[in-house]
Formats: sequence, structure tokens, C-alpha cells
Amino acid sequence: MTKKILIIKLGDLAEFIQMLPAAKLVRERHVGARITLLTTEPYQAFAERCPLFDLVEADGRPRDAKGVVDLIARIRAARYDMVYDFHTSQRTNNYFLALKPNPPPWSGTAPSCAYFHNEPDRARMNASDRMIAQVLAVAGARDGQRRDAPPPDLSWVRRAWRDPPRLQPEFFGLKHPYVLLVPAQTGWPDSAHAALAQKIAARGAIPAIVGGAEERDRAAAIARAEPKAKNLVLRADLFQIAALAERAAFAVGEASGLMHLAAAAGAPSLVLFARAQDPERNAPRSRRGAATLTADALEELPVSDVERALQNLGAFANVRLAS
Repeated sequence: MTKKILIIKLGDLAEFIQMLPAAKLVRERHVGARITLLTTEPYQAFAERCPLFDLVEADGRPRDAKGVVDLIARIRAARYDMVYDFHTSQRTNNYFLALKPNPPPWSGTAPSCAYFHNEPDRARMNASDRMIAQVLAVAGARDGQRRDAPPPDLSWVRRAWRDPPRLQPEFFGLKHPYVLLVPAQTGWPDSAHAALAQKIAARGAIPAIVGGAEERDRAAAIARAEPKAKNLVLRADLFQIAALAERAAFAVGEASGLMHLAAAAGAPSLVLFARAQDPERNAPRSRRGAATLTADALEELPVSDVERALQNLGAFANVRLAS
């Protein structure tokens, strides 16, 4: 019986969200197992509230050689019955190699690991589908048994906190309908985001801007251009953004971790991609629909094209219905 499992997922927020369907499948296929997640500090608090993990360790990227040695020693001492390496980088392959001569059963891309994932189309697979395929391969599934990953499920967020006032739209002075605007650090120009915010406000919805420290200046520029917008950058944490997204009329923004979060939380979403960002492989998924709009260069994407895409998706109908 598999009693102790380690899941490894480092990387950014988008990759963390894309990993959740595979982690859920691990939980379902190893009933009663104690599951540890090895991740990084930015996502520790979020992961600790997630019911898919029993323990979260946030030192997955040690800063020095001593940290690596300590991490390997801890993994070896834990005597895991199974390790799912969903990060599959040279770093995590080296973790496996350091555990020799007696590594635990390991699913990943490390040479000579027990469940080596070498599908020929691996590099082109959507990240969520690729991680699901790893879990199915451990269970003995063949090619014909592959399946697409379901959308990530963040319905646990409000339950984990018992839906307190800080997770309500009113906490930020938001009234329905509101729309999440998610500008990334680079990409679609501030002027384009501002013009879209003005169009949203003209339809009677509140543009709510979310982001991290890197988006502070961009959000301020958008809010200056549209006074009805709410600038929530650095005011709303991941839990709050997920709760807001669940109730939003829709979310729109460049491909980013927060767009993955908003889509997973249930916001009907339009994600803006530059063609080089490989939308087929990196597009988020949502139970309420996540569409993509791709341009050769986002700097050249007209606001009218984004507005038309939102209309075609029925996003503005959501605004009218909510008002």
C-alpha cells in the first residue's frame, strides 16, 4: 500500500494552478496516503489551505549547496513510497540522482527513474494534460487510456476560510457586476488596458485591477484613466483574488499566473497571448470557459479586437445579467 507520497512542483503560479488536477488524481488513486507537496515560498500559504496536501514544504529551490544537501537528506529519511515529479527540470532530475543508489519509485524525466515519462508529444502537451498522463502512467494506463485534464478546482478556497468578510467583494467596495482586469508586467499596453476599462465602466460594470508588485505602476495608470476602476494591486492576496474571480462577471488579461487563478476559480475568462507564448500548451482552463485571443505581438493587438472577442463569448451579457 502506498502510504507516503511526495509531489514536487516548483515554478510559477501558472504552473502551480496547472498542477492541481493531477494532484487531485493522485489523491483519488492513493486513498489514505499522506501527501507532501514540495514547492516554493510564494505558494506555501495557499497550498497549506488546499485539501489535496497533508504537508507543504517550501524549500524546493535551496539557495546554496548546504540547502540542497539538507533537502536530499530529508527526502531520503522520509522513505516515500512514491514521488511524482511534476516539475521535471534538470534541478529535480538532480534530486533523483542524488538519492541513488536506492531512490524511491519516481515519476518524471530523470534517467532510470521507475516511471520515466517519455511520450513523444510531451513537449507539445498542455501542462495539465502532461501531469495527468504521468499519474495515469504510474497506474499502468496505456496510450488509449489518456484523458484531458479537468479544469483546476478552487472551490475549496472560501470553505477553507469559512467565507469571511475579507473574501467578499464588499470588502473592497465592489458591487455587482464587476470585471477582473489582469495586466501582466509586459504585454498589452497600459493605454489599451485603460481603454478597455473605460468600455467596461461605460457598460455599468466596475473594472477591478489585480496584480502583484510588478504591476503597481500599470494598475495606477489604468485607474487614473478610468476613475470608476478599483485598483486592488497589492491589496488582494491569492485567496481574495480567487474568491473575487468566482463571483466576477468575467476576467480578462494577458497570460499570467493570476489569469490561471481567475479561470480556475470560475471566472469566464479571455486570455491574451502572444503567439510565441504557445497558447495551446499554456492556456488556462475554467469550468465556466476560458478562451484565448492570440496576436503576433500583444503591443499590436487592437482594443476593438478584444472587445469583439468578449462580445462573441457573451461576456458583456454576463455584465447586463448581473446588473
